[in-house]
Order: sequence, then C-alpha cells, then structure tokens
Amino acid sequence: MTENKSKSKLIRLNKFISSSGICSRREADLHISIGNVSVNGKIVTKMGLKVSIDDDVRFDGSIVRPQKKIYILVNKPKGWSVRSSEGRGRSILKLLSKFSFSNIESYGNHGRDSSGLLLLSNDHILQSKFSNPKAIIKCLFHVKLDRPLKPKHFDELSNGLNLKGQLIKIPEISYVEGSKKDEVGLQLNSFDIQLIKNFFIELKYKIRSLDCVTIGPLTKKDLPRGKWKHLSKIELSQLMML
Repeated sequence: MTENKSKSKLIRLNKFISSSGICSRREADLHISIGNVSVNGKIVTKMGLKVSIDDDVRFDGSIVRPQKKIYILVNKPKGWSVRSSEGRGRSILKLLSKFSFSNIESYGNHGRDSSGLLLLSNDHILQSKFSNPKAIIKCLFHVKLDRPLKPKHFDELSNGLNLKGQLIKIPEISYVEGSKKDEVGLQLNSFDIQLIKNFFIELKYKIRSLDCVTIGPLTKKDLPRGKWKHLSKIELSQLMML
C-alpha cells in the first residue's frame, strides 16, 4: 500500500477490485482470502486493507484498474440484438460503440424479437439486485397477440397458470384500451421476457410484438426508439431503493 497518500484517497481493497468490474465486493473478499490478489508485488490475504490508485494491484497476475460506473438505458428496437453473438444484423453494441462491453451486463433476456427498455451497467451491486430471485422489480410489458385473448385465458393468467408443475400468477394484467383484446398489458415482479413467452406458448398464442414499457421507476419518456441515455442521479437512486 502506498504510505504517502492521504486517507481520503485510500479505498478498501475489495471495493477497489469491485470497481474494476471483475467481481462483487463479497467475491473480492473471497479471492483476497485465498491469495489471488497482490499489492505492490506482495500477496495480500488480510481483510480491510486500503490502497490508492497509485498502488500496483493485481488479480491472478493481471493488473486491476478501477472503472467508472456506467448506467445506460436503451429503448431497443425490434430486430436488434443485445450481443453481437446473436447473429448478423443491427446490434446494441454498435449503438453503444464508445463503451467497453467487457464488464457491462444487460438486465433481462431481450431477444431480437422483443423491444423496449433495456438496462445496461457494470455495477455489480445492481447486477446482484436484478439477479436476486427474492427482489421485486416491477416491470410493465405491452404484448400483442395473433388473436384476441379469451376471457378464460385472461383469468388463468390472472389467477395462476401451471408451468412445469409450478403455479405462476401475473400480478397485474389488463386489456389495452382501444384494442380488439389482442393486446394486453402485463406487470411482472421481475424482468423476465421468457416467462411471458412461456405463458402464451402454454395457451397456444403467438406473440406478434413484446415491448418493455417500464423497469421499476424507469420509463421511455423522452427516449425515442433506437436511442439511449445515461441514468440521472434521481433515476439511479430510485432504482437502488427497490
């Protein structure tokens, strides 16, 4: 650890590693305890050590450099992939080409056939929040079907549908006003597009379009299709409070 640095410029080693996007703080503690981390050429296993930006911190022999936290909200067009590995065509990667995607994760399982809000970040705290099965992050989806949704199927979705032996309910469902009952709004307690697809596969409907309208407090207001923005401090604060 660099000794001539003021305390205000020192941060805990686990936070230093986490801010690089390698892993979470808790995971960093584990790696420190088993000797995977060195500071200025010396293996460190002590918890609570503080380091500065000038220290040579290495993880499995590779130098660690903190990254600025990035929080990006995209209004994804249908037909665009989230990752370039999903095949040819337009990709969110190209839209956000100025950023490094080595440590940025997308939240939700958007495929080419879906559209709407997509959240990306390199913040492991946020990643843990979204991956926690007990977390409640209300998301609203607009689904258009190949034919009107029958009242009995509407009730099944509302009261609970058996999927692979598990009774799953949609917290809120409604017909879209002005539609021919072939469009519905669904609110889930998580960002799970595949679950929506499974619902309608089970009921033998085809989805014509599936659009994410809100993710928690985040909306598409002032965010046209195919555009992106950084989250504001207020939006980020509201998201972290979920």
